[in-house]
Amino acid sequence: MEVLFVTLTGHGHVTPTLALVEELVRRGHRVDYATGPEHARAVTAAGAGWVELPGLPPFRPAGGDVVAAWFRHYFAAMREVHPVLLDRCRVRRPDVVCYDATNWPARLVARELSIPAVRCVPHLASNESFALPMPDSLHVIADDCAEFAARHGVPLDARGTVDAPEEVNLVFVPREFQPAGETFDGTFHFLGPLLGRRTVEPWSPKHPDLPLLYVSLGSILTDPAFHRACVAAFADGAWQVALNAPDPGPVPDTVDARDWFPQPAVLGRARAFVTHAGMNSTMEALHRGVPLVAVPRTPEQGANADRVQELGLGVRLHEGDDLRAVVDRVAADPGVRRELDRMRAAIHRAGGVGRGADLVLAAGRRTAVSPGRAASRDRPA
Repeated sequence: MEVLFVTLTGHGHVTPTLALVEELVRRGHRVDYATGPEHARAVTAAGAGWVELPGLPPFRPAGGDVVAAWFRHYFAAMREVHPVLLDRCRVRRPDVVCYDATNWPARLVARELSIPAVRCVPHLASNESFALPMPDSLHVIADDCAEFAARHGVPLDARGTVDAPEEVNLVFVPREFQPAGETFDGTFHFLGPLLGRRTVEPWSPKHPDLPLLYVSLGSILTDPAFHRACVAAFADGAWQVALNAPDPGPVPDTVDARDWFPQPAVLGRARAFVTHAGMNSTMEALHRGVPLVAVPRTPEQGANADRVQELGLGVRLHEGDDLRAVVDRVAADPGVRRELDRMRAAIHRAGGVGRGADLVLAAGRRTAVSPGRAASRDRPA
């Protein structure tokens, strides 16, 4: 079978799909991955052929509503993705398209060419009972969507660029973490985190005799002031700190500051995790049973942080809280440990990458290969 993945950009969106790529390739299927140049090495290392998409230009807002500026910026990039995908799928038609939920051109191309589609959801899912809040700024692309829809003869509105369910939706959280999880129908499959070979990346702490705190605010947003506050809070050496920060200034010997860590490996040794509560980071911590101290930076991350606290898996840090005291308390709390053990069991039951690969292949088998489709594969990609 031939599978085409589509995710233009975003480590938190590309990374969880790579384990699926690895599993499908291991089973003997051909996988291609349409993404920007930034992720080409990662997808080829997972065993996929790279289909080049126009890279996302640098985002440099000039003030005003930054979120609105981002929606315009991202929509402009997606508009350039659409013709590339359409041409690619006409020349070499895949059996199934697996696309990230925010990559709406893949959904439109799959429908236009009657290709089965699987939507990958790397965040909390939405239905009638629970929905992630839609940013007020989303309306700024309404006219762009209407113009695109009229030009190409396809249905597209602003909400459809961020949330349009398919017949198969792979959600990268366990059902027990999803708010109102019991209300989602059989088209939603809650797989839990997908880690693949990233679980065996090597890393060891500088001070194996000290408890380890991992601090990371993700790969996009940084906060130098917060990083400096972390260094100051743990400068006494009672903890060692793995600090994901490009340049936090002078640090004591017990603080290891870098601009990149093999996160699953670090979490495998951590006693606590100070995090922006991006879903990838949240799930990787829960997979390892690490309590979270959440410092969200976006509304979506805020929803994740609230869910972590609601389930007793950690706490959301609020302005004025003593970071050191919160970390000490969460790391030692037996109630938090109990809930983490329950969530790890739920993650194990969710089925992970093996179940995800089964669902992708089942979607592809729904459409028989016609002679025309078979012939199209003999043409160069």
